[in-house]
Amino acid sequence: MTAIVLGSLNMDLVTQVPRLPEKGETLMGTSFHTTPGGKGANQAVALQRLAVPTTLIGNIGPDDFGTQLLAHLTTFGLSTEAIHRTETSTGVALITTAATGDNQIIGIYGANHSLTERDLETRLLPHLKQAQFLLLQLEIPHEVARRAAQLAKTHGLTVLLDPAPIEGPVIADFYPHIDFLLPNEVEASRLVEFPVTDERSARLAAAKLQAQGVKTVIIKLGSQGCLTATPTETFFTPAFSVESIDSVACGDAFAAGLTAALTEGHDLKTAVRWGNAAGALTATQPGAMTALPDRTTFNNFLAQHP
Repeated sequence: MTAIVLGSLNMDLVTQVPRLPEKGETLMGTSFHTTPGGKGANQAVALQRLAVPTTLIGNIGPDDFGTQLLAHLTTFGLSTEAIHRTETSTGVALITTAATGDNQIIGIYGANHSLTERDLETRLLPHLKQAQFLLLQLEIPHEVARRAAQLAKTHGLTVLLDPAPIEGPVIADFYPHIDFLLPNEVEASRLVEFPVTDERSARLAAAKLQAQGVKTVIIKLGSQGCLTATPTETFFTPAFSVESIDSVACGDAFAAGLTAALTEGHDLKTAVRWGNAAGALTATQPGAMTALPDRTTFNNFLAQHP
């Protein structure tokens, strides 16, 4: 089975700090580096490294960051045929990572926001007949992602949406067209308009989202684990215990691990566990795309954590 990722490609500008700064505070960092990223690119690379044939559709700019991103994607075995250059600069993400692994991210999405619904006719539709899964995020225009979900459903694909970044409960128009909603605790809190911090509040949030039309929601609670609610059951899956040094791209890895298991015919409980494993492994390495585990590492981790 194959997957399509429609989403963002960014160059991540990463600052390491002892802790996240408070409002108005100047804080001395410990290091700085650039690394390829973007939620779309991260998901696509994560899937490819987990042995799921994947097509990435997105935009970059006419600059060195765009050229570097193409080179990195090729290194990971992804085709760049459906990635187009535009006149708008390549997207960047300003990432501050604390010693605890927590982070703050500001995205300047540039070329990612030049994707249009017309692009879907020429760059998404030709791939839909060969694919089984479509993964979406919100670093591209809302209306483009929503239309892509509609097209994918009419072609029988399973659609997954990671609702990040998000500003308030603004995505109900997606719900009829997606099969899996994958928010973390911050995104879930904004969607339901009350704090989601633990299993109990996640259960309440999942119930509210399902009442609004979501089919299956998986709320990621970081080191606690995740809460899954389907039309027929609700269950909690604990996280794997690892030494986390960087949480960037953990959500992208989760989506890929979940999808990889589903492509291989595993049940949802196993798929969620695979998602947790991929996210946990990613947290043990610095960076975004470069931290994503390959299939051998992933299989070994699962074997060591039966």
